[in-house]
Amino acid sequence: MKTALDNYFDLTGLKTNVKREILAGFTTFISMAYILFVNPEILGASGMDKGAVFTATALASAIGCLLMGLLAKYPIATAPSLGINAFFAYSVCIGMNIPWQTTLAGVFVASVIFLLITVFKLRELIIDAIPADLKAAISAGIGLFIAFIGLQGGGLIVANKSTLVGLGSFSGSTWVTIFGLIVVSILMVMRVPGAIFIGMVLSAIFGIATGNIQMPHALVAPAPSMDQTFLVALSHLKDINTLQMWVVVLTFLLVTFFDTAGTLIALAQQAGFLQNNKMPRVGKALMSDSTAMLFGSLFGTSPVGAYVESSAGIAVGGRSGLTAVTTGICFILGLFFSPLLTVATSQVTAPALIIVGVLMAQSMAQVTWTKLEIAIPAFLIVAGMPLTYSISDGLALGFIAYPITMIAARKGKEVPALMYVLFFVFVIFFWVLNIEK
Repeated sequence: MKTALDNYFDLTGLKTNVKREILAGFTTFISMAYILFVNPEILGASGMDKGAVFTATALASAIGCLLMGLLAKYPIATAPSLGINAFFAYSVCIGMNIPWQTTLAGVFVASVIFLLITVFKLRELIIDAIPADLKAAISAGIGLFIAFIGLQGGGLIVANKSTLVGLGSFSGSTWVTIFGLIVVSILMVMRVPGAIFIGMVLSAIFGIATGNIQMPHALVAPAPSMDQTFLVALSHLKDINTLQMWVVVLTFLLVTFFDTAGTLIALAQQAGFLQNNKMPRVGKALMSDSTAMLFGSLFGTSPVGAYVESSAGIAVGGRSGLTAVTTGICFILGLFFSPLLTVATSQVTAPALIIVGVLMAQSMAQVTWTKLEIAIPAFLIVAGMPLTYSISDGLALGFIAYPITMIAARKGKEVPALMYVLFFVFVIFFWVLNIEK
């Protein structure tokens, strides 16, 4: 068995072994297991059944990890992406009043397009079309948005009639968030593997001990049914018939695509896979990711993407696809721990959202703030997403401003043609939204 694994994954050539790869895969799983409980909490806000989302999350994550490991042979794990799930629930379903069933259909369409551009190798054209500064701003903006959701869900930020938002009261269940945020922050700074997951576990225990969270009725149980979400996307494809929905599809596609591409490159660089600034088998990696996204939409979850938490497994020596396969198997086993959903309250999951927001916000350092023609659209994206409570609105503000500022700087010829196309798409998008209001 070891010989077969060695031959398939080239463990000897990568200077690793089966034991190290399995340990790395488990380390990656512990680092990102929080998504099993955070994703149902976020998508549940759209009206989706949390149990069904839990099962869909586990299965979509498992499929993505197994494909990434067996096909692309990379130690990179996948799961429904934080940020884009918030766009799904808060921007599309709540903000635009679009039913979650139709939104799932939008994810399905976006995943099909993702597959096609991967098969026909159009990904390079799309990646090159959007300036690196705006890509960094998009990542940072999403980070601030999901951090804001975490702060709000945890009770640290509340509505205020005078100032729109204000500081919440430090009482009751809010202390669960405060405790979790302190613990996760300390563990992250100490570089403890699985810091976010460990922090969530300790927060849940703290919540139970203080009486703010009820004990779960059990630890293990059969996987919840996906009856309410399974294949719902297909039956609502006919609802993708408005400009608003096509903008939603485009946003799903762009955000997932760039988030995944950026994460893959960063992880490949960490593991030493990059050759001449290019990532070998990147097509297979993107194919694995987009296929998982397709299955996820059919099961009933938001878009799947590569996870930066894979760096934890890489850090302990994971170098082959066996690491990702191990993580995928762990997600399958995780299906039987759904009773713990009852203790994964918004106060328990809030620290995870806040800390991940911090990590994503670091990409602001990559924006050329000294050039106003870049800084203005980048700032509108970063600030627009949390302040409008919408990822698509933040994108629109920045993508509309970019051609204008570049032309003003007499650099209009440097703007890719696709950016001019997106300028008109988002202008029409705002016009349509204004009519509906």
